Amino acid sequence: MNALAAALLAWYDRHRRTMPWRALPGAKPDPYRVWLAEIMLQQTTVATVGPYFQKFVKAWPDVGALAAAPRETVLEAWAGLGYYARARNLHACAQYVANTLGGVFPDTEEGLLELPGVGPYTAAAIAAIAFDRPAVVLDGNVERVFARMFSVATPLPKAKTELRAHVADAVPPERPGDFAQATMDLGATICAPRKPSCLLCPLKLACLAHRAGEAERYPVKTPKPKRPTRRTIAFVLTDRSGAVWLRRRPDRGLLGGMMEVPSTEWRVGSASDAAARKAAPASAAWHALPGKVRHGFTHFELEAVVWRARVRRSDVAGGQWVAAEALADQALPTVMRKLIAHGLQKDAVKKP
Repeated sequence: MNALAAALLAWYDRHRRTMPWRALPGAKPDPYRVWLAEIMLQQTTVATVGPYFQKFVKAWPDVGALAAAPRETVLEAWAGLGYYARARNLHACAQYVANTLGGVFPDTEEGLLELPGVGPYTAAAIAAIAFDRPAVVLDGNVERVFARMFSVATPLPKAKTELRAHVADAVPPERPGDFAQATMDLGATICAPRKPSCLLCPLKLACLAHRAGEAERYPVKTPKPKRPTRRTIAFVLTDRSGAVWLRRRPDRGLLGGMMEVPSTEWRVGSASDAAARKAAPASAAWHALPGKVRHGFTHFELEAVVWRARVRRSDVAGGQWVAAEALADQALPTVMRKLIAHGLQKDAVKKP
């Protein structure tokens, strides 16, 4: 075993984080729990994922149970976790593993890449952590550790190839799964993005950035372009009882398969009142509410004006009516919850 891996694993044996999806020291990891956690952790923090993971494994303790669950139920349990294509792929993957593979996850990167929703990073992470394969696991924490270790001046994301080569050289044949998790833990707790605790780091003597006193300089990142703002008018329909009318979004596309309140097209530039009336789900006395709802997506910001109206249930076709007290149980993305909350405020003003 190389010196870097030996030092890192010795540190990990003393300081490893306890997480609900991690096997205890000496125990064999459960591939189902590793897979579920890795899908949830894509672009989402450990702190956010924890409660969702616990809820999922309580409801569906194995891949067969998750595969047998109605997709709508899985989407409801996922609501609020974001990046909803992951939830659809999660359910599709569970069905594939349960029904086609006999409930057994592939134990190689190549096999894992055949699963719905599993890309190169996730396949490497599952192969290493669940099956102790010597895979190169390269998440944001690992990138930061190795960019500092070798003073990689190439900006991310171009630096990924160079960093991958450094990690591949360091992965030990023994305990590669623990090595991957150790590097993640080091990046999350010691080699932090700002004010890294270099004096506590088990790799400080070998770290080129630490030697130069430039740890915070790395990793170098290409500046992100400013996200454009898209605008929309959203429609919150209620009946006399206060129930809200919802419909399900198409499976494909942003927030696919989730419940929504309807809206005009999300576009750069404001929708006209005429376009809004044409897009409205019912002919009604619409009232524009004061203020705007703002929500950030990965590639754009959304700015919404909310129109509200009260109608008889017979005035609108399709969709479903949901009592206000039952909205929390719906598979509603965070942006839709914001729009509904704004739409249910007491005082409507000017008619559009």
